[in-house]
Amino acid sequence: MWNEITSIVKQELDSREQLLWAGQPRKGLALRASDAMMIPFSLLWGGGVISAEYSAIRSPRGGSGFGGILFVSIGLYMIIGRFFVDSWKRDKTYYGVTDQRIIIVSNLFGRKLKSLNIRTLLDVTLEQKSDESGTITFNSLENEKHWWNRSRRGGPELPSFEMIQEAKKVYEIIREAQRRAA
Repeated sequence: MWNEITSIVKQELDSREQLLWAGQPRKGLALRASDAMMIPFSLLWGGGVISAEYSAIRSPRGGSGFGGILFVSIGLYMIIGRFFVDSWKRDKTYYGVTDQRIIIVSNLFGRKLKSLNIRTLLDVTLEQKSDESGTITFNSLENEKHWWNRSRRGGPELPSFEMIQEAKKVYEIIREAQRRAA
């Protein structure tokens, strides 16, 4: 698996770049902090929609048609489907740190590459858990230029290495690369 991750990231390297680290997010189903609110909401909303559609199907008039199927589908996605989609997205995501840049490769629907110059990183934020896994979030001059790129939560959509093993070690590799590049 390490060779697969390394080879995918190495495809993006320039001839003068040195790969310092390559990895992937944690695989499998995962809970996030936002699920503390999303799980109860999805169960209430999805359960209500499924219950209403079930009642409509059992009524003498029959089901509620396409709208009912659409809302039931959305409810099922919110309750369980989003966990599988998240797992699938993380399985198709690869991270790399070189002596010159941060690389994020996504092979979800075609190849998407995000590259951040190590010299233009303004902030590198580490969120670490007790098992030494964690998320490293990057804010760079490129992100600051695009102030209109806001998420639904109102903050900037910042690139990150999410749910990686040995997050502190990777953070130190990035900080050392920044010192050498300065």
